[in-house]
Amino acid sequence: MSSASSMPSIAAADILPLPEWALLQRQIFAVLNEAAIEFADRYTRPDGTLIWRDRWPGMDGSDDPYEGFMNMPLFYALGGSEEVYKRSRTIWDGITWQWTEYGQIHREYDAYYDWMHHGESNLFFYFFGLADPAVPKDRQRTRRFAGFYNGEDAEAQNWDAERKLIRSPITGSRGPRFTQTAEDWSTHREILDDYLPPFEDLPGIDKYGMKTPWSDDATYAEILTRINQRQSRGDVPLNLGATSLMLHAFAYTGEEKYRAWVLDYLAAWEERTARNGGITPDNIGLSGEIGQYNDGKWWGGYYGWRWPHGSFSLLEPLCVSGVNAALLTGDMAHLQLARSQLDMLWGLRREEGGQQLVPNRHYNEGWRDYRRFHPMYGVYLWNVSMAEEDAERAERGWAGDLFDEVNPAYHGYGKTNGGHMGFNGNTAQWFRFMRGNDPGYPEAVLKADLQTITEQIANYRKAENDPEKMDHYRESMTIHMWQQLTPMVVEALTQLTLGGPMHVYHGGLQVARFRYFDAVGRRPGLPQGVAALVDGLTHDGATLTLVNTDAVHAAEVVIQGGVFGEHDFTSVQLGDAAPAAVSGRWLTVKLAAGATARLTLGMRRFANAPSYDTPWVRAADGPAPLLGREE
Repeated sequence: MSSASSMPSIAAADILPLPEWALLQRQIFAVLNEAAIEFADRYTRPDGTLIWRDRWPGMDGSDDPYEGFMNMPLFYALGGSEEVYKRSRTIWDGITWQWTEYGQIHREYDAYYDWMHHGESNLFFYFFGLADPAVPKDRQRTRRFAGFYNGEDAEAQNWDAERKLIRSPITGSRGPRFTQTAEDWSTHREILDDYLPPFEDLPGIDKYGMKTPWSDDATYAEILTRINQRQSRGDVPLNLGATSLMLHAFAYTGEEKYRAWVLDYLAAWEERTARNGGITPDNIGLSGEIGQYNDGKWWGGYYGWRWPHGSFSLLEPLCVSGVNAALLTGDMAHLQLARSQLDMLWGLRREEGGQQLVPNRHYNEGWRDYRRFHPMYGVYLWNVSMAEEDAERAERGWAGDLFDEVNPAYHGYGKTNGGHMGFNGNTAQWFRFMRGNDPGYPEAVLKADLQTITEQIANYRKAENDPEKMDHYRESMTIHMWQQLTPMVVEALTQLTLGGPMHVYHGGLQVARFRYFDAVGRRPGLPQGVAALVDGLTHDGATLTLVNTDAVHAAEVVIQGGVFGEHDFTSVQLGDAAPAAVSGRWLTVKLAAGATARLTLGMRRFANAPSYDTPWVRAADGPAPLLGREE
């Protein structure tokens, strides 16, 4: 590991007209620095707890309050203010305590729920690693949380080490939830009324329709019986989201056991897929048998090929786990399982109305619900592999009417077999820009984000959204109000400055080509006044422009190869000057006041194990865990 004093550096003094994208970036930083605090002031108390109801039953919903504030530490890691970061820590502690009192969080982690929702809530916690890896509480929590899933924790026995399986779709700090109660789903019934039925044999319910009366007690009883018979025991692909927690632990500690767990678990799903003739099964019994509780069927599992979303619920965790394994090893073969399922669905495509459609759901009679192919899965793979085959997967059946222009609505469900949440809807559009097809994308996506932020601020300021006056008991949907009202829209900043798509919302770590540090302030993120644009990526390099929009003060930027320091630099070229050989994961750029640096960077990708190291802190050197009393 090179030290901050020994890292290579270059100086840039050319003063050029300030590009519009640079000014827009700095405008978003300025607006969010204020809006984040105003939003927090409006919806939280000084101790970080939310101004909300006095009770919240059921297992659903402990993820939602985190989601409204989770981008605050990420924003700080991009270059947001120290105040935003400090406030985010208070809010995380407040939410964690509040939902502990409600009864769903136990030992600072969700007592039991699925990995789609664990993934969402964990993002807030994951981003603390990028903000400051030296916080002992975060390190110790990470070890404890990982212990819930690798067999180290005595209470949370979620992991079967012999069979390499997570023992239930519903797991957490209390262990697997083999029997779900009527109270567990009580606050989610109203929402699920407008979903596909979870089983094909519910009496009187159209198995293809998007109406299922969970609110009807008789139907609810039928659903619960089937959940506990067929879907509450054994492993599901959604559980592959746990690989992000293990990579998070590895980035803190460098301990081999976390890497081995990720590789072993992914390999187990590769074996199950091969055993099932090349299709990833969506339900595995506690014995390891495919379809053990589902009449031998490989479909019909919890968050599987049919319910509630279809293929999306498998493809996303397959991509996340494959990318995590590739980061841990540098071996792109770990992407093959995700690739195989994308290829399998594409092989089942059919043409309708001049469009190529792929099946989204599997029923007892076969594949149905044909939709357009979403590019996001191929983009996630290409982002790490830089392989043309993955770019081609992203471009298959390209839906230009959906993806050729910035999507300010940030959604894409329904028409395709994928979609986004959390003001993160332009993965395909970013990819198109990186492929050289939309040079105006940076300005367009920044303007869209700024417009959305402005609208969000106006919305949460409305009298009807005053938390002191709202009727929080009027409907269960108020559990989503923080994520619906949040101003923390950072997709454009993330994509353009880091050089990668925004993280997978359901628990993917933020994977991109670069991250930055303020060399003078010795903190993460771009220095005040500095903007960055990555506009070219290859397997062994990238092009990056840094602009100091401050006409008075100089700035020093440390560029890191990879968000987790996984890449080394091999050369740097400033403008038209001759390339200079460099080495190591960090490079300092000294920007004169008002200066622009156009950099062409040679890189050796995946030269280093992923870590939360900074130029000044080695993450693995943190304090040893605190130990409790022995009984």
